[in-house]
Amino acid sequence: MNLSNGLIGHTYIVEDIQLESSIMRRLQMLGLTQGTSVELLNKKRNGALIFKVRGTRFAIGKNVAEGILIGGGTDEQ
Repeated sequence: MNLSNGLIGHTYIVEDIQLESSIMRRLQMLGLTQGTSVELLNKKRNGALIFKVRGTRFAIGKNVAEGILIGGGTDEQ
């Protein structure tokens, strides 16, 4: 499953990142790496997602979220 299919309020583990190398490096510099815990906070109508990684909130577009593969969802609410 990719991050764009995740449920708001759930926490997931990043299993793989399948994006072009420049975007993947940028996400890694921000702390989003394989095995990292990600909490999905909100989804916007335009497809943007807001999520939390290591205590910091980020927003990404749907096309980037589709390249982030996740697993192990848990409900934090």
